Amino acid sequence: MAAMALRRQPRRDGDGASADAGFPLGTVPRLPADAGFFLDIDGTLLDIAERPQLVRIDDDLGHLLAMLRDASGGAVALISGRSVTEIDRLFGRNFCVAGQHGAERRDATGKMHQHRVPLAGLRKALKRLRTMAAEHPALVLEDKGMNLALHYRSAPELGATVRETLRRLVEELGDDFELQSGKMVMEIKPSGKDKGTAIAEFLAEIPFRGRLPVFIGDDLTDEFGFELINRAGGCSVKVGEGRSAAHWRLPNAGAVRAWLKRFVERSEKS
Repeated sequence: MAAMALRRQPRRDGDGASADAGFPLGTVPRLPADAGFFLDIDGTLLDIAERPQLVRIDDDLGHLLAMLRDASGGAVALISGRSVTEIDRLFGRNFCVAGQHGAERRDATGKMHQHRVPLAGLRKALKRLRTMAAEHPALVLEDKGMNLALHYRSAPELGATVRETLRRLVEELGDDFELQSGKMVMEIKPSGKDKGTAIAEFLAEIPFRGRLPVFIGDDLTDEFGFELINRAGGCSVKVGEGRSAAHWRLPNAGAVRAWLKRFVERSEKS
């Protein structure tokens, strides 16, 4: 297959962990027809927007994902920090989904699975974060239901304050919740669930069971998924720069779409 800007990560000490981003160009792995796809959204299928609610799905992406779903026998799942409700608002109820970093999940039969967490304390944390966001209008607060995210992309100088505030709130909440960092965002999320656990649950179910798992993501939250995919012998793809456990790398969302389109085109010819 022709070479393109997908890069194989070097291994360190034989453990599969990757080093820094200065590795050589490689070639796209030729995926088998029985691949199953797990796709992050923001920063992977779409460029990151200044505010999460500003994201829009273009017709080309919707068509590509529909073709990918058909080509893979339905084995396409969207794996996101967004809530399932928000993912459905963007894409419709057309795919398997895992939202809030695995705290909620809809399988191929349409059944919802939700992680049980005590929400009373989280509501108190939300109230305090709303006060903080009101004092600093450049901050963007997301209440996802079981996750609280505070974005500081428009105010990077507040990053240390955001991290310390959420750290204290997580300590007060106790073991049911944990802190998750991302690109210019900090989140309070349920403990014990992440993108890796969500992918593992999907892999035990039809139509993903027995397929080669492929996971594409761009952020720190996706590292759980990369590690799970690597253990499963699948294909892990990091989008953008930075250290990662992923075995391959693509530069941006446009390259991700082009790679997925090539898989669809090969499937149509076979």
